[in-house]
Order: sequence, then structure tokens, then C-alpha cells
Amino acid sequence: MEMKRLSSAVRFLSVLVVGFAAVSASAQTCRDAVVLVHGNASQPTDYNNTYNTLLSRGYAAADIFRPSWGSKTCAACNDHSGTEETPVRDAINQALSRSCTGKIDVIGHSMGVTLAIKAILDLGVQSRVDAFVGIAAGYRGLWTCGTYPLNVITTTCGYWGLSVKSPFLTGIYGQRMASRIYSLKSNSDEIVCATGVCTVNGVHSSQLTNETASYTLSEGHFGLVRNTATRQADLIQ
Repeated sequence: MEMKRLSSAVRFLSVLVVGFAAVSASAQTCRDAVVLVHGNASQPTDYNNTYNTLLSRGYAAADIFRPSWGSKTCAACNDHSGTEETPVRDAINQALSRSCTGKIDVIGHSMGVTLAIKAILDLGVQSRVDAFVGIAAGYRGLWTCGTYPLNVITTTCGYWGLSVKSPFLTGIYGQRMASRIYSLKSNSDEIVCATGVCTVNGVHSSQLTNETASYTLSEGHFGLVRNTATRQADLIQ
């Protein structure tokens, strides 16, 4: 009889241990859902290295969102208003619904940075974005787009575009879009620094306001997103 009671007690304790271990494992794997927003006329595949790095760190594929937005054949036709924003807003909403923490992390590249900022502000979910990483952004404007309203000849550079002092950029400037904000930038960026000048009013155009930190790397415009997967994953954790 005593042996039977002892055996039952051991089994009960084993169940408790397994239960606690399962709860602990579940807590450890609860992470913010992540939204990865590609650049102008680009593809979600720009984030393949980031996606695979996150998977290797225990993220579930269902917790990583890679919206595809805008025309892929007419970069000059895309701006930050209308149909371009819709896929990004939808992805942010889906990520928030999916996230077990109730918060999300957002990583944007190039025009995807400013598009993601607009979507977050329009949705009013700034308080639910834990980390925001802006990569190779034209946040302060691109000199190749001119200074608004002068020499603005394409949609991408217009009112809702990336000309220096455009009404759109002026509207989002200084607004906080996350609890933690980071930028990755380069002085060798062939898009942001195409005129030979990377700065606007003395500050690198890819540098965001209210930053936690900013990093200057020796990469080109696309190398900044494709070759920095480990750094991106580190910043959002």
C-alpha cells in the first residue's frame, strides 16, 4: 500500500514538473509579432535573411509579416498615400491581433520606413509598437527629389513623397512611432546619398527623431537591409 502511494505521489510530481516546464517554455517563446516593410518597387524577399534569422531564434513563421506594397515596375508612381499604405496597415493590424505580447516590432527599409511610420500614426498604435528599426530611410528627404515644391516631377517626390520639406515628411517629422527607435544608415548609400550629400540640415537623412540609437555601417542601400539580419534581430529583442 505504501509503495502504491509513493508511486502515485511520484507520478503526480512528474505531472507538475512537466506542466511547469510547459508553462515556462510557453512564456519564453512569447515574442512580439514582427512586420517587415520593404522599400519602393522592391519585394518582401529583401528580408529573406532577416526572416530566416528570426526563425532560427525561435520566432514562429506565423508571427512574421511581410506585406507587399506598391508598383514593382514604376518606382516613380509610388507615394505614401492610398493603395500603397493599405497592405502595410493590414499587416500591422494582423500582427497586433496575432501577437501574444499585445505589442509588435516593425522594421522598414528605404521608403518602407516612412510608409510604416505613416501607417502606425494613422492607426494610432504607437503605444503598441515596442521597437522600430528604420533602414536606409529618406526620412528627412532626398535631394534627388528636389525641395518641395520646386523640381518635384514624380509622384514619389511630390506632396506625399520624399522631396525635402514635402508636406508629408514635414507632417511625420518628430512624431514618435514606437517605444524604442533605431536607424541603420550609410555614407555609401547610393540612393540616399546619390547627389554626394547624405545630410539634410546637417543630419543624415536616414536618421530618425527620438532615436534610442543610430548606427552608421559600410553598406550600400540594399546591403543595409540584406546584410544586417543579425543586427536587426538584436535590436528588436
